[in-house]
Amino acid sequence: MSELQVQVFGTRKSKETRAAERFFKERKIKIHFVDLNERPIAKGELGRFVQKFGLNALLDLTGKAYERSNLAYLRTTEDGVIAKVIEDPALLRLPLVRAGKHLTVGEDLEGWKAMLAGS
Repeated sequence: MSELQVQVFGTRKSKETRAAERFFKERKIKIHFVDLNERPIAKGELGRFVQKFGLNALLDLTGKAYERSNLAYLRTTEDGVIAKVIEDPALLRLPLVRAGKHLTVGEDLEGWKAMLAGS
């Protein structure tokens, strides 16, 4: 069994991100944490999540950042929304977690457990 490596994209302030970190650390899984406030997510990386879940599933539609962004009212392309998300990670449902081909969005305990099972 190869050693599972997990990438967690989130922010230090996000309690859901911290929950993901805690989940994997408690299970002694190596985490590569990417703080989206320090380093924006790469467009290609974000594209993987968009491809699997669809853009709307990635957006935190109830968050203050979404309200402030006026994305609900803007007529924009998917690329336009992606550019905004890269600029402002608060628009995302965090964390975005990737382990190989396994991806999850938001606080997803079942998804994280599946990552461990599928390793």
